Amino acid sequence: QVQLVGSGGGLVQPGGSLKLSCTASGLTLDDYNIGWFHQGPGKEREGVSCSSSAGDSTYYADSVKGRFTISRDNAKKTLYLQMNSLKAEDTGVYYCAVHDGDYSHYCSQWEFDNWGPGTQVTVPS
Repeated sequence: QVQLVGSGGGLVQPGGSLKLSCTASGLTLDDYNIGWFHQGPGKEREGVSCSSSAGDSTYYADSVKGRFTISRDNAKKTLYLQMNSLKAEDTGVYYCAVHDGDYSHYCSQWEFDNWGPGTQVTVPS
């Protein structure tokens, strides 16, 4: 059974940084595409960043390009999202997700079938 456990959220001042982590069990992470999704207050969940299993294709939402970095450590079965220069609009719940299907460039939540429980990130305005 695949399980994802996330950590690293919290309260951070504008301009600050956070690094989210998500550790998987019940799978070989090497075989999985990975993704991070953001759900702002009262908004739909949207793709922030996704990366193919081989790491040779990566997507970033325009709103986070140059500020966020997705990465993985297959040996530790952990995916990461480094978030820098945080803004108030980055506030929300962040979800990690994985899937082992074909990788697309859309970073759509509908492609992912294994999800972490979400971690709250708050950046006050």
